[in-house]
Amino acid sequence: MNLEIEGKAAIITGASAGIGFAVAEELLANGARVLIVARDKERLADATRKLASKVDSRSNDVVALAADVSGPEAAGMIVDHAIKAFGGIDILVNNAGRAHAGGLMASTEEDWQEMTAVKLTSMRRLCKAAIPHMQKAKWGRIVNMSSIGGIYPNPKLFVSHVLSGAINNLTKSLALEVAKDGILVNAIGIGAVATDNWANNMVPAVRRSRPEFAKLSDDDIIARISAECTPVGRAGSAREIAAIAAFLSSGRNGFVTGDTIEASGGADRFM
Repeated sequence: MNLEIEGKAAIITGASAGIGFAVAEELLANGARVLIVARDKERLADATRKLASKVDSRSNDVVALAADVSGPEAAGMIVDHAIKAFGGIDILVNNAGRAHAGGLMASTEEDWQEMTAVKLTSMRRLCKAAIPHMQKAKWGRIVNMSSIGGIYPNPKLFVSHVLSGAINNLTKSLALEVAKDGILVNAIGIGAVATDNWANNMVPAVRRSRPEFAKLSDDDIIARISAECTPVGRAGSAREIAAIAAFLSSGRNGFVTGDTIEASGGADRFM
């Protein structure tokens, strides 16, 4: 399928690994130019090299920016960087953030402040900074990475799922506001996907709550939990989520907006 995004300019946050990297790879393979954003400079540099190696003749189509999206000036800086590099912004994929295991009583004020700043506030700021450029072009696509827990909340992931519900509502409200400008806004409600985020933030919580898993490897735990909770019997891959994001970001999508697409292997929980 020709996604009709050749030459389009995309910003992807949280793009040094996992789903964000896979989205950048997919968009780049379909002819888009990408600005990848992440905090870790070394991982970002490695991701940039990997992406550029896939499109040798288009190495200038891969631009990187090390930035903490939670900072109050970050959105403006990221958008300005994209404008300088590409002359415009057509696609925004908000992927920054991580999972946070635990219920309300186990959460701290710092947890709420950090998670809200990275997952929700940065998303709002980036949308607000990018949309005027999309309005000028009368074309834009925004994809917000959410969680299946924003639809089916799980108290074991209280902070993450409260924020995912907010992301879904931000997506719907914004889609209604900007549809007249040729801008489509969607979210993806992600289930269990085998990434470093899962290994670093979910697996330790599973080990604490499931003593019988204590001696299993990270990969074995992810496989066992996925088989238990996901009707298709396995965890998803970053590439599978990226394929959905690429379609939602594309010219082939002209009618889907304001939706949260469930990408969870049929599951309504994953822990």
